[in-house]
Amino acid sequence: MLEEKNDNLQEADGKSGIDVNDSLQNNEIETSISETTTEDKISLPENGTENIQVEQTSHQEALDAITNSNAEESEDETLKERHDIPMQDYDTFSLDTLVDELRKLVNTDKVMSVKDHIEEIKKSFLIQFNHLIEEKKEEFNATNQDPNEDFQYHSPLKSKFDEYYNIFREKRNAHFKNLQSNLKSNLENRLAIVDELKELINPQENIKDTLKHFNELRERWKNAGAIPKDKYNHVWNNYHFHVENFYDYLHLDREARDLDFKYNLEQKQKIITRVEELVNETDISKAFRELQDLHRIWKEDIGPVSKEYRDVIWNKFSELTKKIHDKRELLFESQRANEEQNLEIKKGIIATIELLATEKVGSHSQWLVQIQKVEALRNDFFAAGKVPSDVNEQTWAAFKTAVRNFNSFKNSFYKDIKKDQNENLNKKIALVAKAKELQENTDFAATTPIMKQIQEEWKQIGHVPKKYSDKIWKEFKDACNHYFDKLKEHKSEENEEEVAAFDNKKAYLDTLRAFELTGDHKTDLDAIKLHIETWKGFGKVPFSRRHIEGKFNKILDALFEKLSLSKKDTEMMRFSNRIDSLSESNDTRKLDNEKIFIIRKIEEVQNEIFQLENNIQFFTNTKNAKKENSIVLEVRKNIAIHKESLEVWKDKLKQLRNLNQE
Repeated sequence: MLEEKNDNLQEADGKSGIDVNDSLQNNEIETSISETTTEDKISLPENGTENIQVEQTSHQEALDAITNSNAEESEDETLKERHDIPMQDYDTFSLDTLVDELRKLVNTDKVMSVKDHIEEIKKSFLIQFNHLIEEKKEEFNATNQDPNEDFQYHSPLKSKFDEYYNIFREKRNAHFKNLQSNLKSNLENRLAIVDELKELINPQENIKDTLKHFNELRERWKNAGAIPKDKYNHVWNNYHFHVENFYDYLHLDREARDLDFKYNLEQKQKIITRVEELVNETDISKAFRELQDLHRIWKEDIGPVSKEYRDVIWNKFSELTKKIHDKRELLFESQRANEEQNLEIKKGIIATIELLATEKVGSHSQWLVQIQKVEALRNDFFAAGKVPSDVNEQTWAAFKTAVRNFNSFKNSFYKDIKKDQNENLNKKIALVAKAKELQENTDFAATTPIMKQIQEEWKQIGHVPKKYSDKIWKEFKDACNHYFDKLKEHKSEENEEEVAAFDNKKAYLDTLRAFELTGDHKTDLDAIKLHIETWKGFGKVPFSRRHIEGKFNKILDALFEKLSLSKKDTEMMRFSNRIDSLSESNDTRKLDNEKIFIIRKIEEVQNEIFQLENNIQFFTNTKNAKKENSIVLEVRKNIAIHKESLEVWKDKLKQLRNLNQE
């Protein structure tokens, strides 16, 4: 059995596990060794020794897994608590989440319980961060035009990570320093106990004194503390060999020895019962951790049993240990299968990125879409989980190569458009110079359209190199703002005149309302025209008070209705007054809209006349049309009305065109 295997192991100090100077004879010692290694004896099957070796190897692998874990945790007991903290798939975490998780773990009192977790976080963080740095550097090299400028990238996230990791490292170093000192002292103490156990086998001493001394040594052993893991198995095997040697070969009180054997047997049977329950435990990792503790108790806290039960009970314990170990191996196999699936997913992602690195696109907006696709694939790659460790580096290298090729392909596009950006820069510099030249000009009527045109040209020019964008935009904006602020001040001065014009027009409305026609057509027409000229002479009114023009036009309409003017003359006078108002307000947009409206009306009236003339031909060309009926007469009347209306619209258009020529 593990703690009963006495293969004459060498002690840490180089001495034999058995002191040749002991009072026992050498042949007795050899017999002891032979009889206490029966845990490796298995009855021979009919097909020879090959199956025995396989079975022994299988059992030994299970026992070694337990022994190695216990040796490590025996050296540093804080490692036991690492099992209580779940090991997460940190490769799927974002950089922000990894830093936050590190912050939580470094605040743990027992730093070694989170050592493995922190190292996994560090590995995942550095992989992602180095990838980010490579991308930023490639972007810098692609866009930087100054060969003397070195690449620099500062990440507050990396600074935080370094800060937390340094806290962990300081705690870990302090822990190791204290631990190493204790391990050395504890090892020396345990070796001294083993030496004292050797000396106990002395038939000349009083049996009660020897037994008392033996119990004291066992108690000292329990409290001796941790020792280096590479010495663990050797020291424990030596200790147990001499404990069993003491029980088996000293002439002790047989009754007391048998009681002790019986108690130890009961305790080991209880452990076996518990291990039988653990075989059915669904949480394999939990079962294995408890199995570790049970092996530690079996080995460290419980003494030997009588020889007749020693092999049987150890073989039972070993067989159950193998079952749990086998289930654990199946769990690992399942995890490896998941890692294989993750590998296939990552291979697919790499293949997709490689394909994107060959798709040609011809615009910045299309490249933004491609970049978003790669960024999403990058996130999927990190979220896919772990792959088999033997291909991890290879997979990561393939991913980096695919992304690097995509970035190179992308950067080649942006290198091609650098020339265009520099040309755009020169165009905008010219517009800045023009805007600065005009910003002090006070000929607002002539300058304002030019400044607006400059602004429109600016909008039509494409991107410039990013390092100049903000600076040149500020210069252009400041020049434009300077000019339009002066224009605003000028309009503010004009507003005072417009308010005065409104007051005059408001007062003049009362005069106009009191005006009475004399009945003489010429006299009344001249008077109305004089009123119109007087009204125009007052000037423009504020935009918010232009409703007064409507009141004036309403009074004019009433006066025109009383005059015996033709419909055409009345319409043209009203139109002239309206156009004059628009001209005074300098509202070119409304004048243009009016012109477009009149042209459309002319087209509509012409089409209507054409349709009516076609209709009348249908009636006049019939054989029985001896005279025109009422329908034909009505059509001819409509044609005359439309022609009269057409002349009015044409006169209006002519007046507008003459206004533009002026």
